[in-house]
Amino acid sequence: MADSENPHTHHAPDYVEIPATDLEASAQFYRDAFGWRLTAYGPGYYGYTCADGKEHGGISQVGEVKPGGALVVLFSRDLEASLQDVVNAGGTISHPIFDFPGGRRFHFMDPSGLELAVWGLP
Repeated sequence: MADSENPHTHHAPDYVEIPATDLEASAQFYRDAFGWRLTAYGPGYYGYTCADGKEHGGISQVGEVKPGGALVVLFSRDLEASLQDVVNAGGTISHPIFDFPGGRRFHFMDPSGLELAVWGLP
């Protein structure tokens, strides 16, 4: 549980690092698609801050992005608009919007080939 002295929640995801083969292209993609603000923390790394004003993770320069692993899923209040923002920012839709128990979502590939998803309420 989070509290006023410590905003972090025990055993909850706290910070997600996104690997990027082209750091600047990925940084621009996430700015354009989701409005994230980025803070440079030195060569090869940006922290990203979301609309709530909190830093939720970072984008890290890597040599290659390997498929698989955990799927990062973002939330949207307007799924169709988010899909269009991803496309307009240069993302590739890997799974168009589909229904699942509790909502709808789509998957996309970022400029480095990392797959993420966005979900919304039904």
